[in-house]
Order: sequence, then structure tokens, then C-alpha cells
Amino acid sequence: MTTTSPAAGGPLTGQRIVLMGGIGPGPFAALLLGDLGADVLRIDRPQDSGRPAGPLGRNQRSVTLDLKSAGDLQTALALLERADALIEGFRPGVMERLGLGPDAVLARNPRLAYGRMTGWGQTGPLAQAAGHDLNYIALSGALHAIGPAEAPVPPLNLVGDFGGGSLYLVMGLLSAMLNARITGQGQVVDCAMTEGSASLLTMFYAMHAGGRWGPRASNLIDGGAHFYNPFQCADGKWVSVGAIEPAFYALLREKLGLSDDPEFDNQNDRSRWPALKQRLAQVFAQRTRAQWCELLEGTDVCFAPVLDMEEAPLHPHNVARGSFVKMADGWQPAPAPRFSRTPNAVPRAGAAVGADTQQALQDWGVTP
Repeated sequence: MTTTSPAAGGPLTGQRIVLMGGIGPGPFAALLLGDLGADVLRIDRPQDSGRPAGPLGRNQRSVTLDLKSAGDLQTALALLERADALIEGFRPGVMERLGLGPDAVLARNPRLAYGRMTGWGQTGPLAQAAGHDLNYIALSGALHAIGPAEAPVPPLNLVGDFGGGSLYLVMGLLSAMLNARITGQGQVVDCAMTEGSASLLTMFYAMHAGGRWGPRASNLIDGGAHFYNPFQCADGKWVSVGAIEPAFYALLREKLGLSDDPEFDNQNDRSRWPALKQRLAQVFAQRTRAQWCELLEGTDVCFAPVLDMEEAPLHPHNVARGSFVKMADGWQPAPAPRFSRTPNAVPRAGAAVGADTQQALQDWGVTP
């Protein structure tokens, strides 16, 4: 008996996605598609049966297949015949060696969007090298741009795995699926995290080319500007200020009692930014975060408290919008974005490995 069922609701209801079990950006791309209503089947290894779903397993059902077995390989091909999209994140050539490469699969399902998620891409000198998010964003220029002046800082794995990887793969798959509806032809989506993270830097590469981007932590939105920064409060907690526009900057000065201080008159004098940042740090250190929230939150200062992952789900704005949902293992971000006619369903906990094999195959019309 299945422990989960496809999500009821969302604009992708009725779409079928096969995910080859793995870690990181591929499963997160599948999670996002599942949040939007797609029926996601994850193919896992039989030896992992019973293992709990990983942190990115929500809205996915799990079937176990031994792809080195001729019978299970045929079952996998039968699933792919019925799928709208495939997500795989192996090194180049692995799927081909399994007998599930694009040529074999597209021959049986010409409309399939075949999504390939790697760090370096399917081709190039590094295609077969191991790597992780940090390495991919290092090669694209993203890592060098993030952090204080002294050294780059890993931005979690948001920029490579999830931003340059998962989101670009989802965009690519949806584009290929839409094109297949028009043309009747599927295609391979080669998603490389190096290229996705480079794409995210488009504005900054343009600014750099125009001579408007300097060393790390000296620019408008990388911590260089005194009016676009986090500041620590008297209680050790933090707030964020992003008063870029002149009107917002003037309001910030007014709220902080700095309107008559001539040192703050020339907002965009970069030579003064380090000293003014120190001045603002001294001001914010005089009150607690709660006191600053009472004075600044909801104003046009462009202000927000810096919340941790226990606090964020309980903030009144997030509560009012239902931005987080309470699940068995704690708070989880709610599906995003939102749709007026096809609202997303409440996320489902991920299935343990193999929990849905019989029911999912039956639902997809596949005989093992």
C-alpha cells in the first residue's frame, strides 16, 4: 500500500516526472515540480529499501529498480515511455552505460524532456571531474564576488546547486515540455551549474565590463555601502537595511536622528562608505532588535530583522501569507510561486525508499 499519493492541485497536475535517485540539485528540481502538482516518481536502488526520504524528497514517490537487471531496466524504460520529463544527475556517460541514454529513451518516447544535471556540463575538459557547488561557482566567477574584502565566503549551496542548477533545470524542462507540445519532439536539456551560476551574474558582468564593479565588498550591494548592510543590535541580534533610493535614504537618516549630520549628506561618496558604516554600526548597537523593529519595520526605510530558521516561520508577515507549512519533521517553506486558478496542494512528506513501488507502477500502467 502506498504511503503517499500524487499532489492534488497545482498547474502541473497530470504531468509525470521520473527522477533518478541522487542528491542535491536534481532532487530539489523534482521537489519544485512536485510542489507545482507533477506526479514525481523517484527510481531508487533496491538495497536502499526502507531508508527514509532525504530532506529533498517531499512530493515524490519512490520505486526501487535494479537497473543492472534486464527486467527492471525494461520497467524503467516503460516508465519513461509514459513520462513527460526525466531528471538525472550522474556523470556524463553513466545513463548510456545503463541503457537509459537519450538515444535509447527518446526512441521510445520522442516527446520526452530529458534533463541532465551536472556541475561542469556534458562536455568540456572538466566534464568527468568530481566537484561540488563551491567548485562550480568558483569557476563561474560567483564565489570571488561574495564575502568580505579579506576572503570569499561560501553562500551555502544556494548559488550553484539550487540557483544555477535546480532553477535552471526546471526552467529548461518546462521549456522543453512546452516545445514538445507544439512540435511533438522532445530533447536533451544539458544543465550545468557553472553556466547557471554564471547566468545569475549577468548584471554584474555587465557592470564589470562597464567599469562599474570594483573589488569585493566595495560595491553598492555586496556590503560596501553603509546604507545596504546588516547591523548588529544591543542584544546581539541583527537587522538589515537597504535604503538605496535617495528618498529611502533620507527617511533612514530621519528615523536614526541623522538628518542634520553633514557626514551623511553625500550618500554615494564611496570614499566615505567605510567610515559611515562604522557610524551606523554604533547607532544600531544602541537598541535591541525588537526596538529597531518597532521603529523601522513597515516603513520605507527598506528594513527587516535578520531572522533565523526558528524565527522566520513565526514572523507575522510569513504567518499571514502562509509562507511556511508545519510538517511532521518541522517547518518547511510552502510551495512558491502562487497561482490564482490552480493553487498548489499542501506538500507531502517524502516516501521511504521503495514504499510506493507497486502502487506507483500500477498508477502509471506499468507491469513489473
